[in-house]
Amino acid sequence: MIARLIGTVAAVKPDRLIVQVGGLGISVYVPASVLREVDGVGTPVELVTHLHVRENELALYGFLTEEELALFEALLGVSGVGPKVALSILSTLSPDALRQAVARDEPGILTRVPGVGPKTARAILFHLRERLPGLEAGAAPLLTDQDAEVIGALTALGFSLVEAQTALQNTPRDPDLPLEERIRLALAYLGQR
Repeated sequence: MIARLIGTVAAVKPDRLIVQVGGLGISVYVPASVLREVDGVGTPVELVTHLHVRENELALYGFLTEEELALFEALLGVSGVGPKVALSILSTLSPDALRQAVARDEPGILTRVPGVGPKTARAILFHLRERLPGLEAGAAPLLTDQDAEVIGALTALGFSLVEAQTALQNTPRDPDLPLEERIRLALAYLGQR
């Protein structure tokens, strides 16, 4: 029904945007990645969307990329995962981190997401394993052990998992770089934001 939304941000809420399109203000639930990209009221925005229809409610969910939308819709196919939990997963984990959790069969990564318990995490892994393209058994991990240590250090310092992953993605991936230097560079990145 509504596949794309192009407009101007009229308001920023904790879990959604109000997007001004012509004379309408449309409420769109978005993951944290979208909220980080928006520079505030008046910012032009273009979102790919999913209209979720329930008995007594219509809710629009928006994403910056087709990949995020495809992951959201794949998550909705998992028994016990509704749109709020799917959005929470995409707010907590980057698409790469979600793919890695599925490829490496790591439910512990998913249980860090608010609202996802061990049973739901296993169901998500089982369901997505067959639906995510490019996952082969024995595929190279997207995160190295050193990457996991950097994320662990940053989350221990009080940064969220999303902030730690974003900082990691914005630091050099040189395998010869010492762990301490990678943590320092990640902290420097977080300090610039």
